[in-house]
Amino acid sequence: MSQGRLQGKVAIIVGAGQMPGDTVGNGRAVAERFAQEGATLLLVDIDEQWAEATRAAVVGYGGAASVLRADITQEADCAAIAGACIERYGRIDILHNNVGRSKGDRKTIDMDAGVWDELMAMNLKGMFMTCKHVLPHFIAQQSGVIINISSTSSLAARPTITYKTSKGAVNTMTQHIAMENAMHGVRANVILPGLIDTPMAIERRAQERGVSKDVIRAEREALVPMRRMGTAWDVANAALFLASDEAAYITGVVLPVDGGLLEKRG
Repeated sequence: MSQGRLQGKVAIIVGAGQMPGDTVGNGRAVAERFAQEGATLLLVDIDEQWAEATRAAVVGYGGAASVLRADITQEADCAAIAGACIERYGRIDILHNNVGRSKGDRKTIDMDAGVWDELMAMNLKGMFMTCKHVLPHFIAQQSGVIINISSTSSLAARPTITYKTSKGAVNTMTQHIAMENAMHGVRANVILPGLIDTPMAIERRAQERGVSKDVIRAEREALVPMRRMGTAWDVANAALFLASDEAAYITGVVLPVDGGLLEKRG
């Protein structure tokens, strides 16, 4: 393998699996791009089979990769993620948080408080806890990169309350972590994907609404100034840049990957 932009780095990818579908999910694409550039990977997902499928997709790039099942709503599991990475590979250089859920979200007056707690636990508290347990290793080695996946929904009008609120909090939490730990050589940034053609976005919505995938795609493409959805590779390439030394002077950034969607919305 030629020298890659992440050669010698160890990356944890939380949410590395994906549901079945026509396209590649964000976690899978990030794993493949990181592996292509020489990173060793710990692939974390609550569905071990989905994570194993990602491992099978990346082993051809020559890097080491292993799977860990974890539920990031449980702090013991979040602590185990950091512990397993140190045990298996001796260090952690990159933490990429790719977990999120919007299913069950509603208008404010219709929102069930229990579902609110579930969404907040997954979308926000889980990212906090994975960061919490990786940061001591970053501080000890005086280097490390955190990349949290948020959403353009965090900065745009949305018909439901919890997903927007949780992702907005991911933005501010990441900025806080960036400022709190900059003196330790730790960088933390946020990616805001827009309308991306992934199985979670397309297959799930088509099934829930009982319409074809082409209908979902056409509706979403019409909203984007570029007149197309992005792909998981667009998100993965942004993550690769932020993880690499090319972004060594970038921290606390909220980066849309959205084909101009936020600019259009204002």
